Amino acid sequence: MLRTIRTDQLRPGMYVQRLCGSWLDHPFWRGSFLADSASVARVQASGVQTLVIDNALGIDAEPDAPRHAASGDASAAEVVQGAPSTPTAQAATPEDITRPPAGSGGSTVSSFDAEVKQARQLLESGRALVEAMFNEARLGRSVDTDAATPLVEALCDSVLRNPHALVSVARLKTADDYTYLHSMAVAGLMTALARQLGLSEDEVHAAARGGLLHDMGKAVTPPDVLNKPGSLTEDEYSAIRRHPEEGHRLLIESGVDDAATLDIALHHHEKMDGTGYPHRLSGEQISRMARMAAVCDVYDAITSNRPYKRGWCPAESLKRMASWTGHFDPVIFQAFVKSLGIYPVGTLVRLQSQQLGVVIEQSPAALLKPKVRVFHCLRRQSRVLMYDLDLAAADCNDRVLQLEVPGDWGIRDLEKLWLP
Repeated sequence: MLRTIRTDQLRPGMYVQRLCGSWLDHPFWRGSFLADSASVARVQASGVQTLVIDNALGIDAEPDAPRHAASGDASAAEVVQGAPSTPTAQAATPEDITRPPAGSGGSTVSSFDAEVKQARQLLESGRALVEAMFNEARLGRSVDTDAATPLVEALCDSVLRNPHALVSVARLKTADDYTYLHSMAVAGLMTALARQLGLSEDEVHAAARGGLLHDMGKAVTPPDVLNKPGSLTEDEYSAIRRHPEEGHRLLIESGVDDAATLDIALHHHEKMDGTGYPHRLSGEQISRMARMAAVCDVYDAITSNRPYKRGWCPAESLKRMASWTGHFDPVIFQAFVKSLGIYPVGTLVRLQSQQLGVVIEQSPAALLKPKVRVFHCLRRQSRVLMYDLDLAAADCNDRVLQLEVPGDWGIRDLEKLWLP
């Protein structure tokens, strides 16, 4: 029988079915666990006010805690006497942004700067969860992928509020963070792409979940191979190429039965011309979700700094990907470009006015005319007082002349110009 109790009623030996409130408020990556003294202390020190216990799997609470029906019963009240009513665990939303009610059909838009701050917190908290899942897999334990559901919802919410903030911040990962933040970045990119393609919200969440779990097979790939700065041997390359099948196996062994998640894990390295792996599928043999994942996975990989190379700039990456004939589904790739913009956030550009600027925001109605932050005058060969220029504004006569490579200008910290 499930019971909702206050945090101060939690005792060692109780089985926590779920923690109520925002996922970002509590320190646990698993949604359910048997409480011991340490976990009780951590929960009571967190921002969680109420939680649900299952007395069939652990000790019961004092009789004053009210009972409620199984968690699937949407009509069951979960109000605890003496504690404020708190919604069940769900994705975090910013305090200053109101999410529209379910089914309202509304959408809430957040500014890029506001969402970047929220995305940073989400990525920091989510990293611990993803790392914990990978560690469980390395130890040969079953991975509780259901614990990732609140993170998937939070990622989808972030992309809904602003489609560019989270994926832009996630691109700025270190070598140590790469595997874990790559998973969240691909989930964010899959979310934006799915919405661009007009998929249903159920499909959007399925795409995000598949993106988050697509690289689980790398949990059993030797770290020295994953992070090797030099060329791989034939055996090392074979080990890398096994990760889709290993991930598919791990997910099945962990009880995952979602077809999209399993397919994405197994086939995100297939190519349209049949030269991919592990099964050399081609064209329509590759599911739409796997074709989407192929684009998102490659984009985040080539725009991120790795032990063996620095990441390419976002716009240059899209340009190169467009030239890889036979690699990607052209319709899906075009939708992907639209979801990011021709000049994604963080792209260094030269303007017709002979100034350098970094893209800070997209203009959905005019993909070639983003908003840029101008910081350098090429004619005077000197920095200028930074200002923002909306190239889509009716009174703006400037335009992007060409892409520039930050390294050619000795710029190694371009993100400092566009991150709030």
